[in-house]
Amino acid sequence: MPLLDVKDLSVTFSRRGQRTVRAVDGVSFSVEAGEVVGLVGESGCGKSVTSLALMGLLPKQRGVTIGGSAMFGDTDLLKTDERSMRDIRGRDVAMIFQDPLSSLNPVVPIGVQVTEVLTRHRGLTGDKARNEATDLLNRVGIPDPTRRLKEYPHQLSGGMRQRALIAMAVACQPKLLIADEPTTALDVTIQAQILELLRGLVRDSGTALVMITHDLGVVAGMCDKVNVLYAGRVVESARRKPLFADPRHPYTTGLLGSVPRLDSGKGERLHAIRGSVRDVLPWPDGCAFAPRCDQRIDACVGEPPALVEDMHRHAYRCVNPESRTVEVPS
Repeated sequence: MPLLDVKDLSVTFSRRGQRTVRAVDGVSFSVEAGEVVGLVGESGCGKSVTSLALMGLLPKQRGVTIGGSAMFGDTDLLKTDERSMRDIRGRDVAMIFQDPLSSLNPVVPIGVQVTEVLTRHRGLTGDKARNEATDLLNRVGIPDPTRRLKEYPHQLSGGMRQRALIAMAVACQPKLLIADEPTTALDVTIQAQILELLRGLVRDSGTALVMITHDLGVVAGMCDKVNVLYAGRVVESARRKPLFADPRHPYTTGLLGSVPRLDSGKGERLHAIRGSVRDVLPWPDGCAFAPRCDQRIDACVGEPPALVEDMHRHAYRCVNPESRTVEVPS
């Protein structure tokens, strides 16, 4: 039984006088204990909305409709009341948010924000909570942690703010950690350090990790399984190496082709996916990627493509799949 089993997750936003938007449309995936699963796609594909729905952080009373199921053990995260979710969040399921500057409270010292998690879920107070917070900051590589506990978020660099968020997320050794673009707006050196830190946490504690990213370089170095999302649906799903070696959906191939490579020839141009993520066809009318696809045929329009799976458990949603081999990044 997987640690997290998401089936047919859907999220719809509706406002009076405006068009209803289905941001997530029947997403299904599973996460085993100690496994790293990637959710990949451009901005606007539904990755972050998926994570917020799983964490119970979408405002259900404000025109948001959530369907499907997300079984975490015996608990359906999508149908759990808010009081119970407050017990689960932070203790069993934790999240590292995309922008640490806006995720941290700007008027509260870092130490108070870290110890709040320890007090709420582990019952630590006073010196015990401060000592544990100091140890957490030290474990995530923040220098002089005792002094940093007294500082405010604006006094820390982007990398240290992200490390503080990670410290808060792992404070209770959760079974599942969701990382939403954890390396956004960080330079490549800090990105490598943050990814190595997350890799070590998964290896040492057995925590399962859902990595949300648009960076296929991160996917190549971190993930065991990959789910490629487009227009709110999974269009391809496979283990990491088969996905990179033999991508079947044209969107996956486009994402891989847009990644700069060190072994590219001088003057070689990157492959760009034409159009934008807003150029979509409604799924009931065919493949949403059809308006941007170079392999579009008549069968791409009219009926939504089904998600088919081959004998190697490589699934894709395409009636005219790719059939070329791509070298797996080291």
